[in-house]
Amino acid sequence: MLRVISPVLAIGSLILLGACATTPKTAVKNTTKTFDTVVVDAGHGGKDNGAYRRYGPPEKMATLDVAQRLERKLRESQVKTVMTRSSDVFIPLNDRVSIENAQKKAIFVSIHFNDSRRRGIHGFETYYHSSASFDLANQIQGKLMTIPHSANRGVHTANFRVLRLATCPAVLVECGFLSNRAEGNQARDWEYRELLADRIANAIVDQRYGPGVYRGSAQVAAQSQPQPTSNGTGVTPTSSQR
Repeated sequence: MLRVISPVLAIGSLILLGACATTPKTAVKNTTKTFDTVVVDAGHGGKDNGAYRRYGPPEKMATLDVAQRLERKLRESQVKTVMTRSSDVFIPLNDRVSIENAQKKAIFVSIHFNDSRRRGIHGFETYYHSSASFDLANQIQGKLMTIPHSANRGVHTANFRVLRLATCPAVLVECGFLSNRAEGNQARDWEYRELLADRIANAIVDQRYGPGVYRGSAQVAAQSQPQPTSNGTGVTPTSSQR
């Protein structure tokens, strides 16, 4: 049966549709060549373990360790850093967004490890949302691919909240699959986590200053990953803890 729509209702509907159509998107300032701060985000933490598979350590511990190493390498390269977390604490996603957007000339790099029910899947992935973030994502993915025997799973767009709501270039790096025997075991080894941090730092410095500026540690292990000595968390102690 046909219904008569009142003029008031019709006008109200048009106003609502117009408002939805004009909802502004998050404005992203392209600072990939001018940033002076890197917001380093260690994924998960506290009550949020992230991926936790039989071969790798809890994701929250592996991401924190890589993030701390990355932060140190960036400071050694005279780049200012801000950490979203520096210990095993839970930081809500909205708080992470607030931290990244509080910086005026920054980029945001979130560190994660992947998981899959298919244990044969392995490799690195880097995600971005805004077009201003693509070059940074591509730079990081390219550096990770210099790690021997690495598998390239590509650079992809994603609607992750920390990327979608960022007002600066923002990327999320998946540093391998904890569900894969080889990559899970590698994630337990401090030398391999140091290597991951080194490659990501290299990419960030190259993005800002160009090739040839970054000076990584000569002690970074590129190929051999010795069996770890467990400390109860599944993450091998760093050299400073030995």
